[in-house]
Amino acid sequence: MNWLQQAIGKEWNITPAGGLTGDAYIASKDDRRLFLKRNSSPFLAVLSAEGIVPKLVFTKRMENGDVITAQEWLDGRELKAEEMQHHRVADLLRKIHGSTELLHMLMRLGKKPVTPDEHFTEIAARLKSNGLLDQYDEVRDTIRYLKYMLPAARSQQPVVCHCDLNHNNIILTTDGQLYLVDWDNAMIADPAMDFGFILKWYVPKEDWDEWLEQYGASRDNHLFERMYWYLIMDALYYLSWHYERNELNKAQSRLADLRDLNDCVVNAILR
Repeated sequence: MNWLQQAIGKEWNITPAGGLTGDAYIASKDDRRLFLKRNSSPFLAVLSAEGIVPKLVFTKRMENGDVITAQEWLDGRELKAEEMQHHRVADLLRKIHGSTELLHMLMRLGKKPVTPDEHFTEIAARLKSNGLLDQYDEVRDTIRYLKYMLPAARSQQPVVCHCDLNHNNIILTTDGQLYLVDWDNAMIADPAMDFGFILKWYVPKEDWDEWLEQYGASRDNHLFERMYWYLIMDALYYLSWHYERNELNKAQSRLADLRDLNDCVVNAILR
């Protein structure tokens, strides 16, 4: 970690922060702490300016080309699953989806809106290639449902979507601030990709109307078609991911999710 010491100074004590990439660290000095990361996206600066992630303290380019970012370390905790239904989560998501600054920055970084047709073509080819399409009735059913709902998923106004709204990625600080972290999977897409995930996995159905009203979306049939379209796409992606790695127990769990989503489509959309 000599390169980190060079970046921030020898007086800082640096320890790994954990995580899959091994590129995140915590630097501490006296009563101050920083969160350090190597080669974060330039998108981080706009997220910081918008108050969506903890404040960016500095960015430094190293001689080897690596870029080190330092953010304020804030005392707090990950949001609990049951807290995802809180109106403040809806408010935060509305702020993100409505931000033209975030959208313009991602586009300047070369991101282009991902169309439903591109999504569908890609996943259909993958399912045929890995054999899942021929092996499971529920996979064939989902392809039929995706085709049926595809027109509703088209022609939506794309926004910046986080695409990984697990409750572990939302931080509540001790002074009551809410931050959404881990933006590595962000893309420009239909906002239903984000709020559908929250509704399906965190909010009781009887509270969907209230949550959507707080977020600022009107409940209609096309909204649910879009929502289930992206939920199915997500389940198919992870099913393929685990199956191709021979993680069969996890693949079976994703198949169970798929069966549940198919039932939801039949009951909420097709009947």
